[in-house]
Amino acid sequence: MTMTRRGFLSASAAFAATPAIPASAWAAPLPRDADIVVIGAGAAGIAAARRVMAANRSVIVVEAAGQIGGRCLTDTATFEVPFDRGARWMHNPDTNPMIRLARNAGLDISAAPPGQKIRIGRRNARAGETEEFLAALVRANRAIDDASRGRADVSCASVLPKDLGDWAGTAEFVLGANATGKDLKDISVIDKARAQERNAAIACRQGLGTLIAKLGEQVPLSLSTPASRIAWSNRDVTVETPAGKIAARAAVITVSSNVLAAGNIRFTPDIPKRQLDAAAKLSLGSYDHIALQLPGNPLGLARDEIIIEQSNSTRTALLFANMGSSSLCSIDVAGSFGRDLSAQGEKAMIAFAVEWLTKLFGNEAASAVKKSTATRWNAAPFVLGAVSAAMPGGQPSRKVLSEPIGCMFLAGEATHETQWGTVDGAWESGERAAEAALRRIGALRDIQPAVPPARVPKQRRRTVGAPIN
Repeated sequence: MTMTRRGFLSASAAFAATPAIPASAWAAPLPRDADIVVIGAGAAGIAAARRVMAANRSVIVVEAAGQIGGRCLTDTATFEVPFDRGARWMHNPDTNPMIRLARNAGLDISAAPPGQKIRIGRRNARAGETEEFLAALVRANRAIDDASRGRADVSCASVLPKDLGDWAGTAEFVLGANATGKDLKDISVIDKARAQERNAAIACRQGLGTLIAKLGEQVPLSLSTPASRIAWSNRDVTVETPAGKIAARAAVITVSSNVLAAGNIRFTPDIPKRQLDAAAKLSLGSYDHIALQLPGNPLGLARDEIIIEQSNSTRTALLFANMGSSSLCSIDVAGSFGRDLSAQGEKAMIAFAVEWLTKLFGNEAASAVKKSTATRWNAAPFVLGAVSAAMPGGQPSRKVLSEPIGCMFLAGEATHETQWGTVDGAWESGERAAEAALRRIGALRDIQPAVPPARVPKQRRRTVGAPIN
Protein backbone atom coordinates (compact mmCIF):
# COMPACT_ATOMS: atom_id res chain seq x y z
CA MET A 1 0.00 0.00 0.00
CA THR A 2 1.42 3.38 -1.04
CA MET A 3 1.36 6.28 1.39
CA THR A 4 0.90 9.91 0.43
CA ARG A 5 3.89 12.24 0.54
CA ARG A 6 1.77 14.62 2.66
CA GLY A 7 1.37 11.96 5.29
CA PHE A 8 4.96 10.89 5.40
CA LEU A 9 7.75 12.61 3.51
CA SER A 10 6.82 16.03 4.81
CA ALA A 11 7.74 14.72 8.26
CA SER A 12 10.75 12.63 7.28
CA ALA A 13 13.44 12.75 4.63
CA ALA A 14 12.48 16.21 3.51
CA PHE A 15 14.02 17.62 6.69
CA ALA A 16 17.38 15.92 6.17
CA ALA A 17 19.80 18.71 5.90
CA THR A 18 23.54 18.38 5.78
CA PRO A 19 27.71 19.90 2.60
CA ALA A 20 28.66 20.83 -2.10
CA ILE A 21 31.06 19.95 -4.81
CA PRO A 22 34.64 21.27 -4.73
CA ALA A 23 35.22 24.69 -6.24
CA SER A 24 38.32 26.72 -6.97
CA ALA A 25 39.71 28.69 -4.06
CA TRP A 26 40.28 32.43 -4.22
CA ALA A 27 43.15 32.74 -6.68
CA ALA A 28 44.39 36.19 -5.62
CA PRO A 29 45.74 37.10 -2.18
CA LEU A 30 43.03 37.40 0.45
CA PRO A 31 41.50 40.91 0.29
CA ARG A 32 42.44 43.21 3.13
CA ASP A 33 38.97 44.75 3.39
CA ALA A 34 35.40 44.58 2.16
CA ASP A 35 32.09 46.23 2.88
CA ILE A 36 30.73 42.95 4.23
CA VAL A 37 32.51 39.71 5.11
CA VAL A 38 30.58 36.45 5.12
CA ILE A 39 31.66 33.49 7.25
CA GLY A 40 30.67 30.20 5.63
CA ALA A 41 29.95 29.22 2.01
CA GLY A 42 26.85 27.10 2.53
CA ALA A 43 23.41 28.01 1.22
CA ALA A 44 23.04 30.90 3.68
CA GLY A 45 26.50 32.27 2.97
CA ILE A 46 26.17 32.14 -0.81
CA ALA A 47 22.70 33.72 -0.62
CA ALA A 48 24.09 36.52 1.58
CA ALA A 49 27.04 37.19 -0.71
CA ARG A 50 24.85 37.30 -3.82
CA ARG A 51 22.53 39.81 -2.11
CA VAL A 52 25.47 42.05 -1.20
CA MET A 53 26.79 41.86 -4.76
CA ALA A 54 23.34 42.78 -6.09
CA ALA A 55 23.54 45.95 -3.98
CA ASN A 56 26.90 46.79 -5.64
CA ARG A 57 28.85 46.47 -2.40
CA SER A 58 32.07 44.55 -1.94
CA VAL A 59 31.98 41.16 -0.22
CA ILE A 60 34.32 38.29 0.56
CA VAL A 61 33.26 34.84 1.76
CA VAL A 62 35.67 32.80 3.87
CA GLU A 63 34.97 29.08 4.16
CA ALA A 64 36.77 26.68 6.50
CA ALA A 65 36.15 23.60 4.34
CA GLY A 66 37.68 22.90 0.95
CA GLN A 67 34.41 23.20 -0.96
CA ILE A 68 31.32 25.33 -1.29
CA GLY A 69 28.09 24.02 0.14
CA GLY A 70 28.08 23.72 3.93
CA ARG A 71 25.50 21.01 4.57
CA CYS A 72 24.83 20.55 0.83
CA LEU A 73 27.49 18.23 -0.55
CA THR A 74 27.18 16.33 -3.81
CA ASP A 75 29.52 13.37 -4.27
CA THR A 76 30.14 12.82 -7.99
CA ALA A 77 33.14 10.49 -7.65
CA THR A 78 32.08 7.45 -5.63
CA PHE A 79 29.17 6.25 -7.77
CA GLU A 80 28.07 6.68 -11.37
CA VAL A 81 25.38 9.18 -10.34
CA PRO A 82 25.43 12.33 -8.19
CA PHE A 83 24.95 11.43 -4.53
CA ASP A 84 23.84 14.13 -2.10
CA ARG A 85 25.70 13.36 1.09
CA GLY A 86 23.68 15.98 2.93
CA ALA A 87 20.49 17.81 1.96
CA ARG A 88 18.63 16.33 -0.99
CA TRP A 89 15.34 18.28 -1.20
CA MET A 90 14.06 21.79 -1.76
CA HIS A 91 10.48 22.87 -1.00
CA ASN A 92 7.83 25.52 -1.66
CA PRO A 93 8.13 25.56 -5.48
CA ASP A 94 5.77 28.53 -5.86
CA THR A 95 7.89 30.86 -3.72
CA ASN A 96 11.38 29.36 -3.49
CA PRO A 97 13.86 31.51 -5.50
CA MET A 98 16.39 28.69 -5.55
CA ILE A 99 14.24 26.68 -7.93
CA ARG A 100 14.13 29.52 -10.46
CA LEU A 101 17.87 30.07 -10.05
CA ALA A 102 18.54 26.37 -10.58
CA ARG A 103 16.58 26.34 -13.82
CA ASN A 104 18.31 29.50 -15.00
CA ALA A 105 21.64 27.77 -14.31
CA GLY A 106 20.66 24.91 -16.60
CA LEU A 107 20.12 22.32 -13.87
CA ASP A 108 17.33 19.74 -13.96
CA ILE A 109 14.60 20.30 -11.35
CA SER A 110 11.76 17.88 -10.77
CA ALA A 111 9.21 16.95 -8.14
CA ALA A 112 10.04 14.00 -5.92
CA PRO A 113 7.94 10.84 -6.45
CA PRO A 114 4.59 10.99 -4.60
CA GLY A 115 4.48 7.71 -2.69
CA GLN A 116 6.24 5.58 -0.09
CA LYS A 117 5.68 2.14 1.40
CA ILE A 118 5.88 0.46 4.79
CA ARG A 119 7.41 -2.96 5.41
CA ILE A 120 6.09 -5.24 8.11
CA GLY A 121 8.73 -7.90 8.35
CA ARG A 122 9.38 -9.08 4.79
CA ARG A 123 6.12 -7.91 3.26
CA ASN A 124 4.57 -4.59 2.38
CA ALA A 125 1.87 -3.24 4.65
CA ARG A 126 -1.65 -3.93 3.50
CA ALA A 127 -4.05 -1.11 2.71
CA GLY A 128 -5.78 -1.31 6.08
CA GLU A 129 -2.48 -1.38 7.95
CA THR A 130 -1.23 1.67 6.11
CA GLU A 131 -4.43 3.51 6.91
CA GLU A 132 -3.96 2.62 10.58
CA PHE A 133 -0.48 4.11 10.51
CA LEU A 134 -1.60 7.28 8.74
CA ALA A 135 -4.35 7.68 11.33
CA ALA A 136 -1.80 7.26 14.13
CA LEU A 137 0.43 9.85 12.44
CA VAL A 138 -2.44 12.32 12.17
CA ARG A 139 -3.36 11.84 15.84
CA ALA A 140 0.25 12.30 16.93
CA ASN A 141 0.62 15.46 14.86
CA ARG A 142 -2.66 16.82 16.21
CA ALA A 143 -1.53 16.18 19.78
CA ILE A 144 1.69 18.10 19.14
CA ASP A 145 -0.19 20.99 17.52
CA ASP A 146 -2.66 21.16 20.40
CA ALA A 147 0.14 21.11 22.99
CA SER A 148 1.97 23.92 21.17
CA ARG A 149 -0.88 26.26 22.07
CA GLY A 150 -0.45 25.60 25.77
CA ARG A 151 1.44 27.69 28.28
CA ALA A 152 4.42 25.37 28.61
CA ASP A 153 6.76 24.36 25.79
CA VAL A 154 7.12 20.67 26.59
CA SER A 155 8.64 17.76 24.67
CA CYS A 156 6.79 16.22 21.75
CA ALA A 157 7.11 12.76 23.30
CA SER A 158 5.29 13.84 26.46
CA VAL A 159 2.07 14.71 24.61
CA LEU A 160 1.73 11.74 22.25
CA PRO A 161 -1.43 9.65 22.58
CA LYS A 162 -0.78 6.57 24.70
CA ASP A 163 -2.85 4.27 22.50
CA LEU A 164 -0.99 4.35 19.18
CA GLY A 165 -0.45 0.62 19.55
CA ASP A 166 1.86 -1.15 17.10
CA TRP A 167 2.46 2.11 15.24
CA ALA A 168 3.80 4.15 18.17
CA GLY A 169 7.46 3.47 17.41
CA THR A 170 7.05 4.13 13.69
CA ALA A 171 5.22 7.40 14.32
CA GLU A 172 7.96 8.51 16.69
CA PHE A 173 10.62 7.70 14.08
CA VAL A 174 8.84 9.55 11.28
CA LEU A 175 8.00 12.64 13.34
CA GLY A 176 11.15 12.68 15.42
CA ALA A 177 14.46 11.16 14.35
CA ASN A 178 13.82 11.05 10.64
CA ALA A 179 12.19 14.49 10.57
CA THR A 180 14.55 16.46 12.78
CA GLY A 181 17.55 14.27 13.64
CA LYS A 182 16.36 14.08 17.25
CA ASP A 183 14.06 11.81 19.23
CA LEU A 184 10.71 13.33 20.16
CA LYS A 185 11.67 13.58 23.81
CA ASP A 186 14.31 16.13 22.82
CA ILE A 187 12.09 18.33 20.61
CA SER A 188 9.98 21.37 21.51
CA VAL A 189 6.28 21.05 20.67
CA ILE A 190 6.19 24.72 19.64
CA ASP A 191 9.18 24.38 17.34
CA LYS A 192 7.72 21.28 15.72
CA ALA A 193 4.30 22.82 15.28
CA ARG A 194 5.63 26.04 13.79
CA ALA A 195 7.74 24.27 11.20
CA GLN A 196 6.28 25.13 7.83
CA GLU A 197 4.83 22.09 6.08
CA ARG A 198 7.24 20.54 3.58
CA ASN A 199 4.83 18.79 1.24
CA ALA A 200 6.21 19.60 -2.19
CA ALA A 201 9.70 18.09 -2.23
CA ILE A 202 11.75 19.21 -5.23
CA ALA A 203 14.96 17.49 -6.33
CA CYS A 204 17.90 18.65 -8.45
CA ARG A 205 19.16 15.79 -10.63
CA GLN A 206 22.73 17.08 -10.51
CA GLY A 207 22.54 17.42 -6.70
CA LEU A 208 21.89 20.24 -4.26
CA GLY A 209 25.61 20.57 -3.61
CA THR A 210 26.11 21.12 -7.32
CA LEU A 211 23.39 23.77 -7.25
CA ILE A 212 24.93 25.72 -4.37
CA ALA A 213 28.36 25.57 -6.00
CA LYS A 214 26.87 26.78 -9.29
CA LEU A 215 25.15 29.69 -7.57
CA GLY A 216 28.45 30.58 -5.90
CA GLU A 217 30.57 30.62 -9.05
CA GLN A 218 30.72 34.43 -9.28
CA VAL A 219 31.06 35.01 -5.55
CA PRO A 220 34.47 36.19 -4.26
CA LEU A 221 35.48 33.51 -1.78
CA SER A 222 38.41 31.83 -0.12
CA LEU A 223 38.18 28.11 0.61
CA SER A 224 40.14 26.25 3.30
CA THR A 225 40.21 29.56 5.17
CA PRO A 226 38.72 29.12 8.64
CA ALA A 227 37.90 32.21 10.65
CA SER A 228 39.81 31.78 13.90
CA ARG A 229 38.91 35.06 15.60
CA ILE A 230 36.45 37.89 14.99
CA ALA A 231 36.95 41.26 16.66
CA TRP A 232 33.74 43.27 16.56
CA SER A 233 32.18 46.51 17.68
CA ASN A 234 29.12 48.54 16.72
CA ARG A 235 31.14 50.08 13.90
CA ASP A 236 33.18 47.37 12.19
CA VAL A 237 34.71 43.89 12.37
CA THR A 238 38.05 42.27 11.74
CA VAL A 239 38.16 38.61 10.80
CA GLU A 240 41.40 36.73 11.43
CA THR A 241 42.24 33.71 9.24
CA PRO A 242 45.44 31.72 8.51
CA ALA A 243 45.66 33.68 5.25
CA GLY A 244 45.49 37.08 6.94
CA LYS A 245 43.01 39.58 8.31
CA ILE A 246 39.97 41.12 6.68
CA ALA A 247 38.46 44.40 7.87
CA ALA A 248 34.80 44.99 7.09
CA ARG A 249 31.96 47.29 8.01
CA ALA A 250 29.68 44.35 8.84
CA ALA A 251 29.70 40.57 8.91
CA VAL A 252 27.21 37.81 8.14
CA ILE A 253 28.05 34.67 10.12
CA THR A 254 26.50 31.42 8.89
CA VAL A 255 28.25 28.75 10.95
CA SER A 256 26.06 26.04 12.48
CA SER A 257 24.57 26.41 15.94
CA ASN A 258 26.88 23.62 17.18
CA VAL A 259 30.00 25.34 15.86
CA LEU A 260 28.89 28.60 17.44
CA ALA A 261 28.08 27.01 20.80
CA ALA A 262 31.36 25.03 20.80
CA GLY A 263 33.37 28.26 20.68
CA ASN A 264 35.34 27.15 17.62
CA ILE A 265 35.53 30.78 16.56
CA ARG A 266 36.83 33.22 19.17
CA PHE A 267 35.06 36.56 19.44
CA THR A 268 36.45 39.76 20.93
CA PRO A 269 34.52 40.82 22.90
CA ASP A 270 32.69 37.58 23.63
CA ILE A 271 29.34 37.00 21.99
CA PRO A 272 26.58 37.86 24.51
CA LYS A 273 25.54 34.90 26.64
CA ARG A 274 22.00 35.37 25.32
CA GLN A 275 23.05 34.27 21.82
CA LEU A 276 25.34 31.48 23.03
CA ASP A 277 22.54 30.04 25.16
CA ALA A 278 20.22 30.26 22.16
CA ALA A 279 22.68 28.34 19.99
CA ALA A 280 22.94 25.62 22.65
CA LYS A 281 19.15 25.26 22.77
CA LEU A 282 19.14 24.80 18.98
CA SER A 283 21.74 22.06 18.89
CA LEU A 284 22.02 19.93 15.75
CA GLY A 285 20.44 16.53 15.60
CA SER A 286 22.08 13.51 13.95
CA TYR A 287 21.18 12.46 10.39
CA ASP A 288 23.36 10.36 8.08
CA HIS A 289 23.10 8.55 4.76
CA ILE A 290 24.56 5.07 4.26
CA ALA A 291 24.84 4.54 0.51
CA LEU A 292 24.96 1.07 -1.03
CA GLN A 293 25.28 0.31 -4.72
CA LEU A 294 23.04 -2.69 -5.50
CA PRO A 295 23.27 -3.63 -9.21
CA GLY A 296 20.42 -5.62 -10.69
CA ASN A 297 17.76 -4.20 -8.33
CA PRO A 298 17.80 -7.19 -5.93
CA LEU A 299 15.21 -5.45 -3.73
CA GLY A 300 12.72 -5.26 -6.57
CA LEU A 301 11.84 -1.63 -5.89
CA ALA A 302 10.88 1.23 -8.19
CA ARG A 303 12.86 4.37 -8.97
CA ASP A 304 13.19 6.73 -5.99
CA GLU A 305 11.01 4.50 -3.82
CA ILE A 306 11.02 5.28 -0.11
CA ILE A 307 10.53 2.53 2.46
CA ILE A 308 10.20 2.54 6.24
CA GLU A 309 9.39 -0.36 8.53
CA GLN A 310 6.95 -0.97 11.32
CA SER A 311 9.27 -0.86 14.31
CA ASN A 312 9.02 -0.74 18.08
CA SER A 313 12.67 0.23 18.44
CA THR A 314 14.82 3.25 17.64
CA ARG A 315 17.11 0.83 15.77
CA THR A 316 15.50 1.54 12.43
CA ALA A 317 16.05 3.51 9.24
CA LEU A 318 14.57 4.88 6.03
CA LEU A 319 15.40 3.45 2.60
CA PHE A 320 15.62 5.68 -0.48
CA ALA A 321 15.98 3.12 -3.29
CA ASN A 322 17.19 3.24 -6.90
CA MET A 323 17.97 6.95 -6.70
CA GLY A 324 17.55 8.67 -10.05
CA SER A 325 16.95 5.30 -11.77
CA SER A 326 20.40 4.15 -10.66
CA SER A 327 21.44 1.15 -8.58
CA LEU A 328 22.25 3.44 -5.65
CA CYS A 329 20.27 3.07 -2.40
CA SER A 330 20.53 5.27 0.68
CA ILE A 331 19.74 3.94 4.14
CA ASP A 332 19.17 6.95 6.40
CA VAL A 333 19.81 6.71 10.15
CA ALA A 334 18.99 9.45 12.61
CA GLY A 335 18.29 10.49 16.18
CA SER A 336 19.96 8.90 19.19
CA PHE A 337 20.39 5.58 17.42
CA GLY A 338 21.94 7.25 14.38
CA ARG A 339 24.28 9.27 16.58
CA ASP A 340 25.47 6.18 18.46
CA LEU A 341 25.91 4.23 15.21
CA SER A 342 27.83 7.06 13.54
CA ALA A 343 30.18 7.21 16.53
CA GLN A 344 31.14 3.58 15.83
CA GLY A 345 32.47 4.51 12.40
CA GLU A 346 31.69 3.91 8.76
CA LYS A 347 32.30 0.16 8.85
CA ALA A 348 29.70 -0.33 11.59
CA MET A 349 27.23 1.88 9.74
CA ILE A 350 27.52 -0.12 6.53
CA ALA A 351 27.21 -3.38 8.47
CA PHE A 352 23.96 -2.15 10.03
CA ALA A 353 22.57 -1.09 6.63
CA VAL A 354 23.23 -4.53 5.14
CA GLU A 355 21.76 -6.25 8.22
CA TRP A 356 18.66 -4.03 8.11
CA LEU A 357 18.05 -4.64 4.39
CA THR A 358 18.53 -8.38 4.88
CA LYS A 359 15.90 -8.36 7.63
CA LEU A 360 13.40 -6.68 5.31
CA PHE A 361 14.26 -8.19 1.92
CA GLY A 362 16.30 -11.35 2.43
CA ASN A 363 19.92 -12.41 1.96
CA GLU A 364 20.25 -11.27 -1.65
CA ALA A 365 20.78 -7.68 -0.50
CA ALA A 366 24.00 -8.50 1.36
CA SER A 367 25.58 -10.37 -1.54
CA ALA A 368 24.63 -7.68 -4.09
CA VAL A 369 26.53 -4.74 -2.54
CA LYS A 370 29.18 -3.47 -4.96
CA LYS A 371 30.27 -0.13 -3.46
CA SER A 372 29.39 1.61 -0.22
CA THR A 373 30.00 4.80 1.72
CA ALA A 374 28.52 6.58 4.72
CA THR A 375 28.31 10.16 5.92
CA ARG A 376 29.25 11.12 9.47
CA TRP A 377 28.10 14.68 9.94
CA ASN A 378 28.54 14.70 13.71
CA ALA A 379 32.28 14.23 13.14
CA ALA A 380 32.52 16.91 10.42
CA PRO A 381 34.60 19.58 12.24
CA PHE A 382 33.08 22.59 10.49
CA VAL A 383 29.46 21.41 10.93
CA LEU A 384 29.18 19.04 13.94
CA GLY A 385 25.73 17.68 13.11
CA ALA A 386 22.80 17.83 10.73
CA VAL A 387 19.61 19.77 11.54
CA SER A 388 18.82 22.29 14.28
CA ALA A 389 15.85 21.27 16.40
CA ALA A 390 14.87 23.27 19.48
CA MET A 391 14.91 21.51 22.80
CA PRO A 392 11.75 21.79 24.95
CA GLY A 393 11.48 25.43 25.95
CA GLY A 394 13.99 26.48 23.31
CA GLN A 395 11.82 27.64 20.41
CA PRO A 396 12.23 31.40 21.18
CA SER A 397 15.96 30.88 20.68
CA ARG A 398 15.52 31.07 16.90
CA LYS A 399 14.48 34.71 17.11
CA VAL A 400 17.24 35.44 19.63
CA LEU A 401 19.84 33.91 17.33
CA SER A 402 18.76 36.20 14.49
CA GLU A 403 19.22 39.39 16.52
CA PRO A 404 22.16 41.60 15.46
CA ILE A 405 25.31 41.54 17.56
CA GLY A 406 26.98 44.88 17.00
CA CYS A 407 27.52 44.90 13.24
CA MET A 408 27.39 41.09 13.01
CA PHE A 409 24.34 39.24 11.73
CA LEU A 410 23.79 35.50 12.17
CA ALA A 411 22.19 33.38 9.44
CA GLY A 412 21.55 29.73 8.67
CA GLU A 413 18.63 27.34 8.97
CA ALA A 414 18.72 27.55 12.78
CA THR A 415 17.70 31.22 12.59
CA HIS A 416 14.54 30.55 10.57
CA GLU A 417 11.41 30.11 12.70
CA THR A 418 9.33 28.16 10.17
CA GLN A 419 11.75 26.73 7.59
CA TRP A 420 14.42 25.51 9.98
CA GLY A 421 16.05 22.28 8.87
CA THR A 422 15.75 23.13 5.16
CA VAL A 423 18.00 24.52 2.45
CA ASP A 424 15.18 26.94 1.66
CA GLY A 425 15.28 28.33 5.17
CA ALA A 426 19.06 28.67 5.09
CA TRP A 427 18.93 30.55 1.78
CA GLU A 428 16.20 32.92 2.96
CA SER A 429 18.03 33.58 6.23
CA GLY A 430 21.19 34.48 4.31
CA GLU A 431 19.34 37.01 2.17
CA ARG A 432 17.64 38.44 5.26
CA ALA A 433 20.92 38.80 7.17
CA ALA A 434 22.63 40.38 4.16
CA GLU A 435 19.86 42.97 3.86
CA ALA A 436 20.20 43.76 7.56
CA ALA A 437 23.95 44.19 7.12
CA LEU A 438 23.42 46.40 4.06
CA ARG A 439 21.01 48.58 6.01
CA ARG A 440 23.54 48.79 8.81
CA ILE A 441 26.21 50.20 6.50
CA GLY A 442 23.75 52.57 4.81
CA ALA A 443 23.39 50.66 1.55
CA LEU A 444 19.65 50.08 2.10
CA ARG A 445 17.47 52.65 3.80
CA ASP A 446 13.94 51.37 3.23
CA ILE A 447 13.59 49.38 6.47
CA GLN A 448 15.05 50.03 9.89
CA PRO A 449 16.47 47.14 11.96
CA ALA A 450 13.72 45.53 14.06
CA VAL A 451 16.02 44.82 17.01
CA PRO A 452 18.62 47.22 18.44
CA PRO A 453 22.20 45.99 18.15
CA ALA A 454 23.90 44.39 21.10
CA ARG A 455 25.89 46.73 23.27
CA VAL A 456 29.62 46.28 23.33
CA PRO A 457 31.00 46.28 26.90
CA LYS A 458 32.59 49.68 27.43
CA GLN A 459 35.69 48.33 29.07
CA ARG A 460 36.44 46.21 26.02
CA ARG A 461 35.37 48.65 23.30
CA ARG A 462 38.10 49.41 20.80
CA THR A 463 38.65 50.45 17.22
CA VAL A 464 39.46 47.49 15.00
CA GLY A 465 42.91 47.85 13.52
CA ALA A 466 43.85 47.58 9.84
CA PRO A 467 44.25 44.06 8.51
CA ILE A 468 47.55 42.50 7.54
CA ASN A 469 48.22 39.69 5.08
